[in-house]
Amino acid sequence: MNRLFTASIFVAIAMALSVPSPAVAQNFPLSVTQKIQAAQKQVKTIGLEEYRKVVESPGEALIIDVREPQEFAAGHVPGAVNIPRGLVEFQIWKQVGFPAKPDTNRPVYLQCQNGNRASLAAQSLAELGFTNTTAVVMSFDEWQQAGHPLVK
Repeated sequence: MNRLFTASIFVAIAMALSVPSPAVAQNFPLSVTQKIQAAQKQVKTIGLEEYRKVVESPGEALIIDVREPQEFAAGHVPGAVNIPRGLVEFQIWKQVGFPAKPDTNRPVYLQCQNGNRASLAAQSLAELGFTNTTAVVMSFDEWQQAGHPLVK
């Protein structure tokens, strides 16, 4: 009886320690969660407050919303360009000056609903040679609730 109780406690603790961050904790198979977590370890990430500063003063930065067009149309941050996650590797080039002189060093901020798609997109762009990509890991709902600017 004591062994069963001890084993149950050990399993419960192990499960609690393996819960992913809130940005990743969704109803996905473990392999998807692990892929997102690995991407977030490989790319630069920022949260809501840092992103607010970028949106307020983007300078040369390119802000890409990788959500689907209908999500983008429902509301997006000012200055964002919509390139869905499934097309980002193909459509980014026009935004950075291809075919004339593509600038793969330009700061690129990738944003989605919660950071998952943005993290995967940032990882893909890094693999294509982009050197200054940042994934925004935040809840877009929190952005709206905080009263930050939104374009519809």
